[in-house]
Amino acid sequence: MTVHFIGAGPGAADLITVRGRDLLERCQVCLYPGSLTPTDLLAHCPDGARLVDTADLTLDEIVDELVAAHGRGDDVARLASGDPSVYSAVAEQMRRLDAAGVPYDVVPGVPAFAAAAAVLKRELTVPTVGQSLVLTRAQARSTSMPDGETLERFGSTGATLALHLAVNRIEQVVDELLPHYGADCPATVVAHASQPEEQVVRGTLGEIAGLLRAAGITRAATIFVGRVLAAEKFPDSFLYSAGRDRAGQPAPL
Repeated sequence: MTVHFIGAGPGAADLITVRGRDLLERCQVCLYPGSLTPTDLLAHCPDGARLVDTADLTLDEIVDELVAAHGRGDDVARLASGDPSVYSAVAEQMRRLDAAGVPYDVVPGVPAFAAAAAVLKRELTVPTVGQSLVLTRAQARSTSMPDGETLERFGSTGATLALHLAVNRIEQVVDELLPHYGADCPATVVAHASQPEEQVVRGTLGEIAGLLRAAGITRAATIFVGRVLAAEKFPDSFLYSAGRDRAGQPAPL
């Protein structure tokens, strides 16, 4: 028996990986994160599978379900929104499974920031404009941010920012980033990327808070800040340059 932590993707049922879908189709138990999981995705579960909505469960209750399935010899699909490596709360579940002697593996998924960038039709690493992407969040009613991981410090690098769990702190975000990026820096919010209720708000850092409030977006959104969002005049990447010596080098992806 194995617990499979599976990245369910950003919301659209067809953005789960083939591996994740195949595991979902053969697991006798599926734990999923409430309304964030599309019903079309759960339709891949086999007939008679035990479906457990974890939205209102505590960590202890979730782990109890996983351990109980192990005791029955049932394989488990533990769905996580987006990709399990980012803001998925699987680390504490894995720690407890290790203590209980329950085996598990991890299947990656499409993270929310990648789905949002696809909606925008934007590459987030543009030559000479921005080659770094910082994934972070704003401090809210949640675990404290580690010392040193502040928006001011990240902003001082000028790197492109992708902020999760921050739309309800948009004024705080703007205040902390304005000294580093300037009011004219492009800023964009994508809510419910890949889903029917998808929304996109484009503007500048100086105006994005007002635009976001006017749009009524309060959850499931990614905030981007950075010059790459509007970059047009930049050199071509060296990856496909005619002047590059390709002798003996592997083909680019």
